[in-house]
Amino acid sequence: MSRRATIDSPDKRATLGHPSQVWTRGLERRLEIMRRHVDLEDKRILDIGCGVGAFVRRLREFSPRVVGFDVDRERVVEGGEEVPGLALAVGEHLPYADDTFDVVLLHEVLEHVTDDEATLRETRRVLAPGGKAVVFCPNRLYPFETHGIFLGKRYVFGNMPLVNYLPDPVRNRLVPHARAYTKGRLRRIYRRAGLRPLVHSYVFPGFDHVMAERKIVGRALRMVLYPLEASPLRIFGLSHFVVLVKEQS
Repeated sequence: MSRRATIDSPDKRATLGHPSQVWTRGLERRLEIMRRHVDLEDKRILDIGCGVGAFVRRLREFSPRVVGFDVDRERVVEGGEEVPGLALAVGEHLPYADDTFDVVLLHEVLEHVTDDEATLRETRRVLAPGGKAVVFCPNRLYPFETHGIFLGKRYVFGNMPLVNYLPDPVRNRLVPHARAYTKGRLRRIYRRAGLRPLVHSYVFPGFDHVMAERKIVGRALRMVLYPLEASPLRIFGLSHFVVLVKEQS
């Protein structure tokens, strides 16, 4: 079991992450990668940690049976103004019956929940037999820590180089608010949760913010790094991309 430390900070980026407010090219690319392995057409889909509902809205173009929830009431209320059907809940105690969904998405949320193994156990419970869970979560081998760091009680947001390469006690002191996973650690968690992997790969960043400010640099980064996802160097990608299946009973 892996429990995240309780963080007292007024900055929600530290306590709850920083979900996308708008749909970006980087998110569209992740959806395209997901669709190579998971059928979304007319499926019952749950988005865990949906934020303001960016993925819920896009997924409803494939199926009308998409719902999402988040732990933050403010985000649920804000998103609910444009995306109906969002709910308030936590990943460790899902308010859904057994075998309810065909697909469950956890997009950059597993690192923020209090108990990641319990969240995946609940994911398995609400999946129908043969259903698939899609997980994007931080890769410990990525050269930057994207969730910022704590210097004592002071939170500093930004991409911090080489923090993820520090020993666990040091990294956990600097980044008590978000996990980063090695392949082995993530594998142990989803196997203990009773889920079998169909795909375990990596994705590089979308570079949407870079594109907005310096298009030439952004295009160069995409051109150089995206082909690496098909090479052994993919292990240095920003995020794990994992598709898990609930076995037929």
